[in-house]
Amino acid sequence: MVKAAFNLKPVISYPNGLPLYFLTGEKYLYQTLFCITSLVSHSKERFNFILIDDGSFNNLLVQKINKLLPGATVHLNTDTETNLKKILPINRFKNLWNKRSVYPHIRKLTDIHTLPGPKWKLVLDSDMLFWDEPKMLINWLKNPVGATHMIDCEESYGYTPFLMQELAGATIPKLLNVGVLGIKSAIIDWNKIEHWIGQLEEKEGKTYFLEQALSAMIVANENCTVLDAAEYVVNPNETHWQVANCLHHYVSTSKKEYFNLAWKKFI
Repeated sequence: MVKAAFNLKPVISYPNGLPLYFLTGEKYLYQTLFCITSLVSHSKERFNFILIDDGSFNNLLVQKINKLLPGATVHLNTDTETNLKKILPINRFKNLWNKRSVYPHIRKLTDIHTLPGPKWKLVLDSDMLFWDEPKMLINWLKNPVGATHMIDCEESYGYTPFLMQELAGATIPKLLNVGVLGIKSAIIDWNKIEHWIGQLEEKEGKTYFLEQALSAMIVANENCTVLDAAEYVVNPNETHWQVANCLHHYVSTSKKEYFNLAWKKFI
């Protein structure tokens, strides 16, 4: 799959296209390329691809991006950290900086939503393939209101809804999955995020799903466009493989299908 990814046809990124953000790096760029290629193969829309360095970018990787995604914007980690230190001073946001160093997923919030640019930012995970035009998603991109997200196959927040709700002061949306997450950056209160991380981990420990829990808490008061779970499928099974769903997010048990069969079927 890695070899095939770097032999895919180049995809042009348009500066005035619909903006899509990816946190990616040396271990995941091949998945990002497959996700992007599958999207443009099913849509005539023009997209603007913004790639955020997870800390592993090097000159060779940037050269590959420039070749395979001509026109794409690349934000290197050094530039991102310079920007972050201005917006989130280390002495005031110790929890966020600590998590950023040991838990890369948090960068989908910190590194992307502190960037200048569109007011609303749509972040996509790389381990996904599009099988049809994502009309619902594109409509939100063209006229973003509130937030948009996928529905998970099971609730995976790592924390009890009671604690999350107590901290957020609002009802937590059920089954939010961050494979696709579009929000207005300005709604993120970084002081609250700093506090929430400390309270969540102090009271109920650390979890791999922290970013997903925080995202659910962030959008708790938002009017959400929830993507149709029948079309935007998290952890697709054999039944879904036989149907032309719009998008498959390959997590958990569907990883085997993703790495062994799905990308080959796409090609």
